[in-house]
Amino acid sequence: MSMLTPPGMGGKYRITGNKHPRMRGPRRRGRLVVVVVASVAVLGVGGWGTLQLIDVFTGGGRKASAAGNGTDCAPRTKASASPAAKALPEPRTITVNVFNATTRGGLAKKTADELKKRGFKIGDVGNATKQYDKKVKGTGVLLGPAAALDTSLPVLGTQLPEAERRTEAARKGAAVDLVIGDGFKELAKKTDADRALTKLARPEPAPTPKKGC
Repeated sequence: MSMLTPPGMGGKYRITGNKHPRMRGPRRRGRLVVVVVASVAVLGVGGWGTLQLIDVFTGGGRKASAAGNGTDCAPRTKASASPAAKALPEPRTITVNVFNATTRGGLAKKTADELKKRGFKIGDVGNATKQYDKKVKGTGVLLGPAAALDTSLPVLGTQLPEAERRTEAARKGAAVDLVIGDGFKELAKKTDADRALTKLARPEPAPTPKKGC
């Protein structure tokens, strides 16, 4: 074996010029690097795909972000605009007939006097007709024409909230009746009646549902 033969080659190769024989070791290392890089790329793509699947099945991504920001589609309540005040008649424009359907004397006049102090106009005062005499078990009955159902009767009703309200289609005129029943004790306190009148004329706005999405 020549002194110029690289050790370990067993004389198989001989160097005859300035070029050295190529070794196979570097080529194998290059292949190994390529394999490692390719494996990492495959694992990265697979991991990214797995994350996408997790987002799909767990509601991640934009939905999760929306939940984190406290945004949802639950119905919300929002007060509607305050309705315009009803055109209700004032007590001084309402004529009230007061009738006593009980066995207690003097109730009609006493009640009529109190209503007059509160601004109502008083019409007839006396005992109830046979139709109602001793037949009203509650606090009283408020009677009026059909047109009074949403006008005069609600205003008079603020003075005796428990009274029953009735209309008579054939009734003429604008006057209304207050028929005192067995359960009557007294009219509502003036402060409570005034508060009820104010609320009746200017009702509070009712909340309306509103979706947040």
